[in-house]
Amino acid sequence: MPPATTPAWLLPAFVREAVAAGATASEDEIAEAGSRLLRRWENPARHFHDVRHLVELLTRVDELQQETRLPHCVRLAAWYHGAVFASDAESAYAARGGEDEDASAEFARLELRVLGLPEAKIDAVATMVHGLSRHAMAAESPDAAVLSDADLAILAADPQRYKAYLHDVRAEYAEIPEDRFLRSRREIVMKLLGRERLYTSPLGANWESQARQNLTAELARLDKAIAAMSTAPDAGHPVP
Repeated sequence: MPPATTPAWLLPAFVREAVAAGATASEDEIAEAGSRLLRRWENPARHFHDVRHLVELLTRVDELQQETRLPHCVRLAAWYHGAVFASDAESAYAARGGEDEDASAEFARLELRVLGLPEAKIDAVATMVHGLSRHAMAAESPDAAVLSDADLAILAADPQRYKAYLHDVRAEYAEIPEDRFLRSRREIVMKLLGRERLYTSPLGANWESQARQNLTAELARLDKAIAAMSTAPDAGHPVP
């Protein structure tokens, strides 16, 4: 799949959100910060956590906007949530996936402080970014719930988009051996299906049924692939 194209409206949108959230820096300085951030999203090593994901996330936030209290901060948190990312084997095996929410939250604090945002707004953005590490903040804040639901909205995509999402995730972690990837992915899917609710905002709850259908179908495919791999004639011993 070709690299995602960066829409012309994306950088001006970042500037608008920062200004609306209280940034005191000049628009040129804000645009420069946005460009630095965009270059991270445009890294060719990203296959899912790329510009397309950012655009989809912002679109989903727009759909849930009426649930938010600080919509500009939610959008800025969407921008910064994947600022620090590594898909190498060491990062993936650290049970954190590629996104480093702690480092991204700290990056957001540093950048937004330079742009002159009020400290309360900076804290709101960083707290939401940090909360995405386990989507743990969703039940405690309407804004965090919206960001969490928007981030998980890909799970409720139509079957073709979900298939493309799975392809992109595998490409992003191409260094991970197939057996480990399948088992790690299965563990993620099982944890998601084990949740009482995937979406915690009132509007996001409408995505629940489709997401569970997609995850259940994926789990069946994973089980089939793992079983086939373990019974293959040349299957080696499991890696400890």
